Amino acid sequence: MEMKLFCSFVQAQAVRHPYPVPMTLLHVLDLLSTFVFALVGARVAADKGLDYGGIAFIAGIASVSGGTLRNVFLGMRPIWIIDPWIVASVIAAVVITLVFRRVTHIGKTLLIMDTFGLAVATMSGTQLAFEMDVTWFAAILLGVITAVTGGLLRDVLCQLEPVLLHRETIGTSALMGSITFVALHQFSFGDNICAIVGGVVVILTRVISIQFDLHLPKFSKTS
Repeated sequence: MEMKLFCSFVQAQAVRHPYPVPMTLLHVLDLLSTFVFALVGARVAADKGLDYGGIAFIAGIASVSGGTLRNVFLGMRPIWIIDPWIVASVIAAVVITLVFRRVTHIGKTLLIMDTFGLAVATMSGTQLAFEMDVTWFAAILLGVITAVTGGLLRDVLCQLEPVLLHRETIGTSALMGSITFVALHQFSFGDNICAIVGGVVVILTRVISIQFDLHLPKFSKTS
């Protein structure tokens, strides 16, 4: 019944708006994070020597898998099924990568883009979870899942050591941002304020961890 109500809502909105999904802050965040993660994924795949098909595949996996998993957990259809602009964002990222591959600087540019995408995806996942009336704990977890799943699968498929599992506190950054969103939401702050402040927390946490080489404790190797 709930799924039917949701589909009816989307269909009703599609009639009222020329855009497939209403242009809300949540949708803007989804588009931005999709494009950024697709661009980063495509760059990583290109640097690993994958062909054009492989680049496009990795870009798609890196950009939509987190949001897809989030929606599956919430009992919703993935947004890329009902919104062609999500697919267009992935295609745009792939085209940009193929056109500017030889002149695009990776280093800091790639890191800045990935950090921005991490913040946006975290806020998108957390906000959508709240709109679906889940518990605060579930909202935090879904925010983190949305943010880190794509990068994890990207690294695994490109045969790289997953950044999520050994450095830069990516998961911790997403967790701190999601907790901030939930905490502000509990004090009845508006969604826009919660998303902006939470996103800033994600960015600051990751930047500080990189700048000062901070990471979670590890087991030391024994000889």
